[in-house]
Amino acid sequence: MSMGAYDEDEHERREQQASRVDADFDDERTIYHGKVEYDSGDSAEELLDKFEQIKSD
Repeated sequence: MSMGAYDEDEHERREQQASRVDADFDDERTIYHGKVEYDSGDSAEELLDKFEQIKSD
């Protein structure tokens, strides 16, 4: 059999493999509790100044 070519048996094997369903995984959803906070108080200039300060340290 040349590379890239396959016969009828190989086609059927691939079809069976593709049609199989894997149900061995945990189907329950994970519930997370907590909160997320966003701090958008600094301006772009202040953030750039802080970045430059960090780089120079």
